[in-house]
Amino acid sequence: MNKILSEIPISERPYRSCVGLMVFNKDGNVFCGQRLDNKAEAWQLPQGGIDEGELPIEAGFRELKEETSIINVEFLCEFPEWINYDIPLPLADRLWSGKYRGQSQRWLLFYFSGEDNEININTLNPEFRNWIWLNPLKLPEKAISFKKDVYMKINEVFIPMLENYISANIK
Repeated sequence: MNKILSEIPISERPYRSCVGLMVFNKDGNVFCGQRLDNKAEAWQLPQGGIDEGELPIEAGFRELKEETSIINVEFLCEFPEWINYDIPLPLADRLWSGKYRGQSQRWLLFYFSGEDNEININTLNPEFRNWIWLNPLKLPEKAISFKKDVYMKINEVFIPMLENYISANIK
């Protein structure tokens, strides 16, 4: 007899493969969205699942367009490893029909070369109720608790890269 997914202990569930997207502008701030499905004052970077047969970079461009309408970006680099994070119960039981314990993310860094009026979060399947440009150092304190460590980790690699990009290419 098959177990109902939510009856499977969380420690035995797999991680969902997805991409995370850090998109920064000419001022060195990063795009952050406030989720529609969460009443908390938590902000997050765009992210989304990797479809079967899709490369992380392909998923990154697709998810960015789907969630923010952003297309004017330059891909700079990929974080050197997958980062896993767990989602607390009972949230893990509600998301993705309880199939996953959390996500395994491949983080990508993009430079946004467009204008702010390109950004439209009122997409076909909206995920955000609001968005801001935020100093990436403030991201961990603005994030939901279970994503804080992820953001601190990507900041270690991505902040120096975005600073180098800005100093070499902008003004």
